Amino acid sequence: MSDPRDEDEAAHEPGSLYSHEIFWRDHQAWLEERGYMLRPRYRPDWVPSWKGTKDDPRRHEDGHTNHVSQIMDARRVSDGAVVMLKRVVKPINPYEVEITSMFSAEPLASDPRNHSIPVYEALQSPVDEDSVFLVMPLLREYTKPRFYTVGEAVECFRQLIEGLQFIHLNHVAHRDIMPLNVMMDPLPLVSEIYHPVLDALSYDAKRRVKYSIRTGSPTKYFFIDFGIARKYAADCSSPREAPIIGGDKTVPEFQNSNEPCDPFPTDVYYLGNLIRTDFIEKYLNFDFMQLLVTDMVQDDPLKRPTMDQVAERFEKIQSSLSVWKLRSRLVGRKDSTVMGFFRTFKHMSRTLGFIFNRVPPLPSP
Repeated sequence: MSDPRDEDEAAHEPGSLYSHEIFWRDHQAWLEERGYMLRPRYRPDWVPSWKGTKDDPRRHEDGHTNHVSQIMDARRVSDGAVVMLKRVVKPINPYEVEITSMFSAEPLASDPRNHSIPVYEALQSPVDEDSVFLVMPLLREYTKPRFYTVGEAVECFRQLIEGLQFIHLNHVAHRDIMPLNVMMDPLPLVSEIYHPVLDALSYDAKRRVKYSIRTGSPTKYFFIDFGIARKYAADCSSPREAPIIGGDKTVPEFQNSNEPCDPFPTDVYYLGNLIRTDFIEKYLNFDFMQLLVTDMVQDDPLKRPTMDQVAERFEKIQSSLSVWKLRSRLVGRKDSTVMGFFRTFKHMSRTLGFIFNRVPPLPSP
């Protein structure tokens, strides 16, 4: 997907749309008819709010473009909820609508093991037969706000392992698991939603802790972006697929090779590498995951455990962790001793609040 920030700023006239935004403007009236209102910037009668002033356009909502050309935020007219619209170009990603919609239809949609991003509906563009809009909830990067306790991270691991196991049980290989394709539902953590572009209502640590103590609401994590995913027949025990390199460029079987390979062990590598890079290499608290992750990221795909085996081993690991281990704060490998002292003091106070308010060490949905 192209990034509008890579466009030539010198060729862009302030107060006009970028070339990639014209597509959205041309669909604004139709989307409104279907119940989704775009921001004022994308309405045909848009006049920049800073016009006639000396204000910096960046100080105004309509002075900002969306960061990814195929994604757009909108307000659902029926209830005012913020949703995300994703434009899927069928010749480029021919299976994305089918696979994503499959996980949003019953009986899979209500299965608690399902951690694939929900799709509210799929809308065929009236002017471009190659384009379909997926209407999805507004989610947030899964590490923002950051994890505070080992238990929060362990619950994240559990959901991601469960979710990928569920995807594989339904004969789908995701093929592009990486940090940007794992997101979280922010609504249980904050009292108001953030702005999807400006992010003006960013989640600072203090507000998150206060809200968590008040509600104890758990967070749900989702896999997104099934653009290069594939679904296989139930009797296809070992599919072979030409490699398509996604966001994670480190897959051993893709290095200097274009040989077809089984995508399911590659998914296991992707998830193991995500846990390794985002947790084990950043924090001191996750020695208990080291052996499992090491097996998941082995160079030889045939030696990696299946997701069923990963889930079974993880369940034993989780059950072995004490309550105090789960409530312990995350210690960054680069944290200073002085900052660690103050963070430990604050963590003790926060933990007492969690205990008093009966917030469980594993915030499971």
